[in-house]
Amino acid sequence: MRERFIRDGIAEYLKRLKPYARLEIREAPEEKIPEHVTPGEEKKILGREAEGILRLLPGQAYVIALDRAGEMLSSEELAEKLAALALGGKNEVALVIGGTLGLAPAILQRADLRLSFSRLTFPHQLMRLILLEQLYRAYKIMRGEQYHR
Repeated sequence: MRERFIRDGIAEYLKRLKPYARLEIREAPEEKIPEHVTPGEEKKILGREAEGILRLLPGQAYVIALDRAGEMLSSEELAEKLAALALGGKNEVALVIGGTLGLAPAILQRADLRLSFSRLTFPHQLMRLILLEQLYRAYKIMRGEQYHR
């Protein structure tokens, strides 16, 4: 993370989430992307990134891949989804954010849910902060605790 404000925001939401969930951030190495990359090179880069991501995924985890083309949920629906997973015995959930080029088809195929926060494109560093905020919001909703609207 280059930007301090993003690092600070992530640290704040990790702190807020401690009473609700055990979180672990795992990072796969991001491949260098040439300035003028061909579609074939993009495919190779995505493939190498996918290998790194797949190695980090716990074998039995329910995998949620963030994908602009995925399903859009409200904060309440995300809370319901996470609660249903917990009730169903899925105590390990892996949320996957892609790099600059997004996620390889192999990751999207491995995903149990493809989740979209928006059709807009966000920098992946900022997406981590947004995701943590939404997880915090979801846990507050699940517990019936007040959260600003």
